[in-house]
Amino acid sequence: MTRAEAEHLARQGVEALRRGDGGAARASFDRIIASQPEGFPLPWLALAQACRMAGDTAAETQALQAQLREQPRHIAALLLMGDRKRLDGDDRAASNFYTAALNQAAVTRDVPQSLHPLLRQAELFKREASERFTAHVETAIASPRAPRVAQSIDLLLGRRELHLQQPSMFYFEGLPQRAFYSRDEFAWVAELEADTPAIRAELEAVTEGFAPYVEGDPDRPLPNNPLLDDPAWSALHLWRGGEIVEANAARFPATMAALAKLPIPRIAGRSPMALFSRLTPGAHIQPHHGLLNTRLICHLPIIAPPGCGLRVGADVHEWREGELVIFDDSFEHEAWNRGTETRTVLLFEIWKPEIDEAERIELTRLFEAIDAYGAPMMDQG
Repeated sequence: MTRAEAEHLARQGVEALRRGDGGAARASFDRIIASQPEGFPLPWLALAQACRMAGDTAAETQALQAQLREQPRHIAALLLMGDRKRLDGDDRAASNFYTAALNQAAVTRDVPQSLHPLLRQAELFKREASERFTAHVETAIASPRAPRVAQSIDLLLGRRELHLQQPSMFYFEGLPQRAFYSRDEFAWVAELEADTPAIRAELEAVTEGFAPYVEGDPDRPLPNNPLLDDPAWSALHLWRGGEIVEANAARFPATMAALAKLPIPRIAGRSPMALFSRLTPGAHIQPHHGLLNTRLICHLPIIAPPGCGLRVGADVHEWREGELVIFDDSFEHEAWNRGTETRTVLLFEIWKPEIDEAERIELTRLFEAIDAYGAPMMDQG
């Protein structure tokens, strides 16, 4: 078959489609495909439309599969295959083809206007299919009691976002992906919480010493943080860079005694670190990641008014005075004060319990070596 003959048959097939004559259209397209004319694109997509018009579902599917073998990201073919699966009652397959079509359309310039209604239909179908799937799962698995199963189901159904450790400076391999740790996992927590009234009494007696938590360093690029040099988020340091801040520590003997009992890392130039973190009404610490995933950040709420919250990963926590909060700050996290009073927590760090003593020794040596190369990176929120 010559190219001219193939073009003539293709025109006849298209005219038959316009008349609604699926049988005649299919005959024209079948002849072209059987002849395999050199340099002429095979009309698989048109054949699929003719087969649908003629009511031959199997042949329609085969034609679309052939088109997608040649062009796996052909938007129209993906949409038509999604529609075919929809009509067959296969929601999951239809959603997969529609998703592929929508993803390809999102990165394709000049998507034909004729496909825009089909793309909108694909989006609508996906929403409806998701609702049907959600109802199916909730009927089959009603109110799971195991928290991890419930959280995983929320991920499956798109009701919970997946967050993973993403430290900005150092990632330690092989640690569990846990945003929050329970207070009862650490034997020293109860004694520290019992010291809350004494710590609060010392804090209330102090009227100065707080400085903006995020401060610029003239030897480094300024952090892209709206709270830069803003006292709305401020800190009073007791230990900083592994050194006691004598002027502050002298005013907090009970607090320093409580901190001395804790398993705070000892890393030259870096740790211990301990401070009071203050957040005024209306302040919002934007989402960010901490430097390391080898540590846990601990907040002992000293003044915890209503309207204050902390999100770590997908979970939100509200501080309660005297109840320690322990979390992995290498997960994306943010904090806010939507109340009318200032929130203050005592903040310090501990090693992650999954890191054994030999690893802690080697990590300490590593961090000290890194810091010996130049000034250490600082948490900037």
